[in-house]
Amino acid sequence: MLEFFDYFLIGFVLAFIVGPWKLTYLQSAIILLSSGIGAMIGAAVWGWLADRIGRRKVFIATVINFSTATGILALTPDQGWIFLTFFRFFVGFGIGGLYCVDLPLVQEFMPSSKRGLVGGMVTAAIPLGVGLGAVLGAYLTPFVGWRGLFAVGLLPAALTLLIRAWVPESPRWLVRMGRPEEARQSLAWALETDPKAIALPPGIEAPRRGWLELFRHPRSLVVSWLGNLGMQTGIYGLTLWVPTLFTQVLGVPPKEAARLMILVSLGGFAGRIAFAYLSDAIGRRRSGALLGFGAAVMVVVTASMHEAFIGGVSVFWLLMIVTWFFGDGGFAIVGPYAAEVWPADLRTSGMGSAYGFGGIGKIIGPLGLALIVGSSNVVTPQASVAAIVPAFIYLGAWFALAGAVYYFLGIETKGRSIEDIDEALIKPAPPQPHPATP
Repeated sequence: MLEFFDYFLIGFVLAFIVGPWKLTYLQSAIILLSSGIGAMIGAAVWGWLADRIGRRKVFIATVINFSTATGILALTPDQGWIFLTFFRFFVGFGIGGLYCVDLPLVQEFMPSSKRGLVGGMVTAAIPLGVGLGAVLGAYLTPFVGWRGLFAVGLLPAALTLLIRAWVPESPRWLVRMGRPEEARQSLAWALETDPKAIALPPGIEAPRRGWLELFRHPRSLVVSWLGNLGMQTGIYGLTLWVPTLFTQVLGVPPKEAARLMILVSLGGFAGRIAFAYLSDAIGRRRSGALLGFGAAVMVVVTASMHEAFIGGVSVFWLLMIVTWFFGDGGFAIVGPYAAEVWPADLRTSGMGSAYGFGGIGKIIGPLGLALIVGSSNVVTPQASVAAIVPAFIYLGAWFALAGAVYYFLGIETKGRSIEDIDEALIKPAPPQPHPATP
């Protein structure tokens, strides 16, 4: 919650400075995209480190990284959009890293039967962070100013003291590093039991693997990279475009469009809870197909019904809530699953690479829409109502790509232990004998 509170603060701050600073569309784009670029790089760097020095150390380092960078933004000088851009890059750098280490850290404590549910519930806190930013932007800014919002962003740094005092290192990482006694203590903390009651295999020194090792697992790479790319392209294109569409299609002022988006976001929150449950109930592959194809169908249906009303209520708005249920709610599968499909010694490296590659979608989603509607404003495209259907078909194709990848190429991890998944990924299945010729 707090990481994405920091991450999306810029969206609320920009509303306060874009007029007084007379920012151009290009300057606004650079400010907004800098954190996304930072997240792509940070995910890869911090994910690689977490496989080498441990989840807990990187977890603490990333929290300090993004919260300190956010706090520094409280010192932004007037007209200092370059200063803002520079430190927003480092906010994103830390956020991308934390996203790729907190999920594996949680998963490596979980029993197989609960791993999908709990991993999905972790991602359900993300909309709460965005909502917290919206509330503080609306009600705290009159008292502390927009710089004060950035100062509040320092609060997560205090959590590192709690993490350092309370949260232990992943027991699975410790076993791989040849430290079974520390792993025993870590598991005893999680199970609230006597360490002597826990039997562990002897520590096995894991080989150090470089980035090229990722390409030795092509199925894991394709599923996690393309799944992330399809979903991030679709949802980021919608996120930047829909508020503008509400003002043009429904003829409401920006303030009312923002209010409508709050309810749309709640659809995403509900979706994350639902998909967290479904991941363990029906499996990752089926859930992945449902989120991808469901979002693809809904985004096209929503566009085709943009002029319809029921009793004075916009069908376009109601269907957008359902679209968000699939498109945003599906990230309860996307993130945790991207960690599960990699072997243990590449888990955070693989997830970081997938999140970073998927970050391309943050650019081509809104950029593609801007090109379709014939607008030069990539940040908040001036949407043409006539272009809604082809633009939404473009996004639907990306959602459908994710659904197809998960269903046809996905590795089912439901109910399987991490060790079982590792064995299947590292040791190819023996060839099946050909049936006898009649």
